[in-house]
Amino acid sequence: MMKKIFQIILGVVIVALCYVIYKQISTPISFNKELDARKAQVIDRIKDIRTAERAFKSKYQRFTGTFDSLENFILNDTLELERKIVDEDDSVAMAMLKKSGRKNIEKFKVAVIDTIFSPKKLTAEDVKNLRFIPGTDNVEYTLAAGIITTESKVVIPVVECRAHYLTFLDTVAYRQEVINQIDDEVNNFNRYPGVKFGSMESGNNEAGNWE
Repeated sequence: MMKKIFQIILGVVIVALCYVIYKQISTPISFNKELDARKAQVIDRIKDIRTAERAFKSKYQRFTGTFDSLENFILNDTLELERKIVDEDDSVAMAMLKKSGRKNIEKFKVAVIDTIFSPKKLTAEDVKNLRFIPGTDNVEYTLAAGIITTESKVVIPVVECRAHYLTFLDTVAYRQEVINQIDDEVNNFNRYPGVKFGSMESGNNEAGNWE
């Protein structure tokens, strides 16, 4: 009888140990898959934010630090572009244009939303959702913009947009893994624990930390 009980207990212990070993192996693998998938979504959207900020700067020579003004710019503003009037290989057309005293360039305006994301097409609803980090309950990206003076006394506009790991990773299912990921980014690689582009401390051409 005692032998039978011992065998049952031993069997339970073996099953428990197998489960622990399985979790130790499978959890990091599933976490890395989750990390890659969620980061990809966050990066895809933050790239659109960066595109919009760069377009804003091309028109106003500065960045904007609020999503309200960025959204209004995308939905309601225009950009002035240039195009050639005639094909430069068309000698007859070029001769007539030269005779008229006109340059082979004309300016035209186009709605911001219709041009800056090309070939991607964003709807008005997509634009309104740009501020929200994918996979969250409407948590916004952190956005800031300003002006700094470099060491060489050059005044430049700067912008920074970021999403911390804590805002878009599953801290319930992967609590320890998220802690380890943040610690690794900060202490071993000395970089922001999340997704970001730009910097409020220096001009870095709006570089993304995923690039």
